[in-house]
Amino acid sequence: MNSRAAAFVQAARGPVLLITLGILFAMQQSGILDFSRSWPLLIIAIGVMKLIERMISPPAPYGPPPPPPPPPAAAGPYQGANYQSSPYQGGQAR
Repeated sequence: MNSRAAAFVQAARGPVLLITLGILFAMQQSGILDFSRSWPLLIIAIGVMKLIERMISPPAPYGPPPPPPPPPAAAGPYQGANYQSSPYQGGQAR
């Protein structure tokens, strides 16, 4: 989607939460549902609005690529390994 739709959903979050809160208070005053039992609906409304925002918003741009590793010549020439011969003679039984 485009950024205009994402901005609209982000701007509508406050009014939607205010309307939800007003409905919950109206239900409290009329005796239909006590507010102490209905406040999780506010959390659900916030979650639904955040989910819609994430679905509509444009994807985040990728960060810069990592730097390339140094070339092998920068490590210096290969000197070989210092191996010592083993004092054990392989294959001989005593």
